[in-house]
Amino acid sequence: MIELQSQVRVAGVSGAEVLDFMLACTDEQYQAWWPGMHLAFHTLTRRPGDVGNTVLMDEWVGSRRIKLHGSVTQVVPGRRIVWQFKQLVRLPARLSLEAVDDGDGVVLTHTLRAGFKGIGSILDPLLRLYFSDEFARAMDEHARTEFPMLGKRLRARAGDACLPLPSWRGMKG
Repeated sequence: MIELQSQVRVAGVSGAEVLDFMLACTDEQYQAWWPGMHLAFHTLTRRPGDVGNTVLMDEWVGSRRIKLHGSVTQVVPGRRIVWQFKQLVRLPARLSLEAVDDGDGVVLTHTLRAGFKGIGSILDPLLRLYFSDEFARAMDEHARTEFPMLGKRLRARAGDACLPLPSWRGMKG
């Protein structure tokens, strides 16, 4: 099993605000969050309670473009969202975003887990080719950059979650 995990403290917002944003995000909001790096993130199908929602995610992580569909497999309101990636079939990869409020903000734990169970775990070394040390560093830097930016957007949101931020166009890592 491969696990890439980043923990980021974001001041001035709650876990509920961040996770609610992620469950209701539109492409416009996602692109405004980090222009040039965030390309698309929106719900394709919505289910009551959000478990079973399918989403499209498209972004740059370092020099790598990540474009996948995900299915929400778990929601604990204000605390946790888990997406399982899929292309034609469900992939052995999940992304979780956990939130713990700490009085003046939230500690977010962004975890990407990839790997097979049982006998399939013999294929895990092949996943290391994709989830390399370089990609792990890029993912950590990405999470440590994007969530404080989201916190600023949410704090400034007095009715408009799409306030402009400095452009990062052309930046690939």
